[in-house]
Amino acid sequence: MKRKLLALVTVFMISTAFFAQTPVVPQAKPEHLSKQQLNALIASAKTLAEHERLAQYYRAQASDYLAEAKDHESMVAAYKANSSLSNEKNRASTIGHCEYFVKTFKELAVKSQELAVLHEQMAKDAEQK
Repeated sequence: MKRKLLALVTVFMISTAFFAQTPVVPQAKPEHLSKQQLNALIASAKTLAEHERLAQYYRAQASDYLAEAKDHESMVAAYKANSSLSNEKNRASTIGHCEYFVKTFKELAVKSQELAVLHEQMAKDAEQK
């Protein structure tokens, strides 16, 4: 009985994946640029492709910064939930530390997103030339 059920589930999953309307397209991994490569690209970017590359870099940066902010938000909740932190000064200090990084990483994400938008506009301008 278990084999028949397993076989049925397997056939269902395979047929569902095969006949799905929306194909699964793997996301391209964002390109890693060293600081030196980034600075060189910023200094020389003129073409559509170069500005799109910079926009992609800044979008990935924004995503990374938001992930860091989320991690620190989780730490804030964990510190607040930890009743063994009896020393109020230490508790406030650790929570304040994490709250600072939540705010900082969110601000960095916004700035990176703004740079991505600017480079997308520069890419459009380069395309029209």
